[in-house]
Amino acid sequence: MRKRIPKILITGGAGFIGSAFVRLLAKKGNFSLVVADSLTYAGDLQRLGQVKGKFKFYQVNICNKKQIDLILAKEKPGIIVHFAAESHVDRSINDATAFIDTNIKGTQILMDASRKHKVNKFIFISTDEVYGEIAFGKFNENSPVKPNSPYAVSKAAADLLVQAYIRTYKFPAIIIRPSNNYGAWQYPEKLIPLAILRIIGGGKVPVYGRGKNVREWLYVNDCVAGIRVIMQRGKTGQIYNLGSAYESKNINTVKLLLKTLDAGPDRFEFVRDRLGHDLRYSLDSRKITKQLGWKPKVKLAEGLKLTVDWSLKHQDWLRSKLKNINLLYKKG
Repeated sequence: MRKRIPKILITGGAGFIGSAFVRLLAKKGNFSLVVADSLTYAGDLQRLGQVKGKFKFYQVNICNKKQIDLILAKEKPGIIVHFAAESHVDRSINDATAFIDTNIKGTQILMDASRKHKVNKFIFISTDEVYGEIAFGKFNENSPVKPNSPYAVSKAAADLLVQAYIRTYKFPAIIIRPSNNYGAWQYPEKLIPLAILRIIGGGKVPVYGRGKNVREWLYVNDCVAGIRVIMQRGKTGQIYNLGSAYESKNINTVKLLLKTLDAGPDRFEFVRDRLGHDLRYSLDSRKITKQLGWKPKVKLAEGLKLTVDWSLKHQDWLRSKLKNINLLYKKG
């Protein structure tokens, strides 16, 4: 008997990380892929151009209960990988409404539909920001959830809601908490693609505060490879941290980009700090390494070089996304 090809619904599949996941699975060729995305400002089907024809697409807002129900009834996916979210901290500080709606209500609607249509596995993509900040040491999967920004709170609420469904309904979910991603096709409101654009455009890179905030940087291809491993071999009901162990102060990351692009070392400017800016994120990812055998392959310097090379070839796409981004940064 011919083995049935798993059907996977990927929400937010035209976003930065979601599209990288779609591209990865489409190239493997042993999955039936359905992509759902509302195509807000951060979504773009150009990210999926190289795998066009290898997935079915629905433009839908996950808060639309009726449409989500119709899609699940028609497609009957065995697995849902839920990336769809509002994700930029600064925008959440300006107005948290869309974050509460999409990240919490949307997740609830998607889980209720999944229960109704008997989805076998639900992968929720959370974030390391649910833990809040940590001055020393690392967060493990049992660390308390103490989010600080409106964005992080909305993701933590959804994360906890998934945990509640696991306990209350025996819902077959897995939670993944990745660290900061970077790489090709990232919307240039985030530090690394914005910095690259500013450098190649002859401007200065805006750096919050004094640039001392530390982030753990995970190359997007490593991230989606880890998500695929968890999707295939992870245990339902479990939480998995997904980090790289490559930590860097924001100012050092910018200086490394300047060096990579052979730009002057002073091509940055300090701007007014983000409200409630978390000092440091750091994940203990030994659980996925020991239990599932995943490890990141791309070191930070190498990943930044790959990202710069891609950005130089796709300057038009990056520049087309710049509208209103500069409004988020104000000189201190």
